[in-house]
Amino acid sequence: MINVLEYLEQTIARIGDPDKAAFIGSSGTPPYDDAVLSFRELYDMSRACGSYLARQKIRKQPVAVFMQKKPAMIAAFLGVVYGGNYYIPLDAEIPAFRIKMILQTVKPPLIICDETTSALVSEWGLEYPTVLFEETCCQSIDDSALAVIRSTAIDADPLYVVFTSGSTGTPKGVVASHRSVIDYIENLSVVLGVDSQTVFGNQSPLYLDACLKEIYPTLMFGATTYLIPPSLFLFPVKLIDYIVDNKINTICWVASALSLVAGLGALGVKAPQTLRTIAFGSEVFPIRHYNLWRETLPDARFIHLYGPTEATGMSSYYEAEGTYGPDESIPIGRPFPNTDIILLDDNGDTPEPGQPGEICIRGAGLSLGYFGDAEKTAGAFVQNPGAPFPDIIYKTGDLGRRGPDGELYYISRRDHQIKHMGHRIELAEIELLAASCEGVGLACAVFDDTDSRIILYYMGTGVPKQALKAYLKSNLPRYMLPHAVYELDALPRTPGGKLDRVDLLEKYKCDRGKSVT
Repeated sequence: MINVLEYLEQTIARIGDPDKAAFIGSSGTPPYDDAVLSFRELYDMSRACGSYLARQKIRKQPVAVFMQKKPAMIAAFLGVVYGGNYYIPLDAEIPAFRIKMILQTVKPPLIICDETTSALVSEWGLEYPTVLFEETCCQSIDDSALAVIRSTAIDADPLYVVFTSGSTGTPKGVVASHRSVIDYIENLSVVLGVDSQTVFGNQSPLYLDACLKEIYPTLMFGATTYLIPPSLFLFPVKLIDYIVDNKINTICWVASALSLVAGLGALGVKAPQTLRTIAFGSEVFPIRHYNLWRETLPDARFIHLYGPTEATGMSSYYEAEGTYGPDESIPIGRPFPNTDIILLDDNGDTPEPGQPGEICIRGAGLSLGYFGDAEKTAGAFVQNPGAPFPDIIYKTGDLGRRGPDGELYYISRRDHQIKHMGHRIELAEIELLAASCEGVGLACAVFDDTDSRIILYYMGTGVPKQALKAYLKSNLPRYMLPHAVYELDALPRTPGGKLDRVDLLEKYKCDRGKSVT
């Protein structure tokens, strides 16, 4: 396979009912005002959009798709690809200043909008050509032009550029190819056991690579994906109702989204009994919360996924069975087929089993690098020091170790490991212990290196601050104890649903400054 569009085309030719729903989105308010795209509609709309781009002579360029999270946005992605281009996904959730930075970097020849985002483009004074996606769908389909475009396509062509800020706050554009996405999706689908009866419940925004886990397996197998309204993640019981009502059987969520449901007691109110596969990753899943999910759904499969955006998506997996003790951790397991994961210490050597090393990834799933930044690409995508021939690996910045069972275990981000009072400390250890305290839903630790202070933020179900402090004091060495503990109604999140450590640290610095004055 050369091009991801073949997934849709083969499904259209194979399934008996091309009018089957492919993607379903809703407003988040009952009865949800569903917007549904069938496979036939997706095929026709995306080919019409591709024909429009061909007539505009826009080819092999980055085309921005700035739309609200609805099924039509996915059709626009595919339309850009049909036109022989690669897409830059954007959403109104992204702050205006960040969108401007992204557009300045890629300089798209066109922005595909909906009515809401078109108004924002005008309001923000963005000087780029725009078109409403609805208008592109009204175009006649030029089969001959689309055939010519496809005849020159190769699997190394870029498919999309996803911008991720990492820990610095500066957008980095990761460029993925058709080859890397195909390699990832075909291996992921085997691990998840996707088939035509799979019903996904999508949690992630469509402008991040996390949504690949639902979009492309849906196209490949003729499955169905519900775009879960983000507002429902503020109300875990309603979220479970939505899952059950729509017979969603497969979810691939960041661990903190699952923790929120478990930590706030929703599983004790109602069980999402339709779920058969729960995949989680991107953050450490507190064992107490994992055990609550496992005890609620003992027959479901729980799959721990690990991988960075620079490797297109997830690179390793581990199917967890049974419950775990409070001092245990769930492995990130073994690499997907056609992927290799190696550990390197600071000298570029392989550490002994049990010793930490930086997780490095090699294989066809690696992305092409960073858009317009050869220097940053060269710093992260490097020659494998153990290979006497050209062999590129991606240095993740994550620390891991191999256990006696041969499985890979995640330790922490390099930038979450701090030096404090002469000791090396993993902030994740503090967070996991706090999350194990009864009544704590989520916890996040940050480090203010200006004053050398550890700060812990948490949310939960009425856990007094003093009770949490006492719990930490009885379970942590003195040098790891937070200097300050704050309870919040909700912890800030990045657009992808992860805990936003940068925002919390800035909040602490601002609050500290106010208290001084």
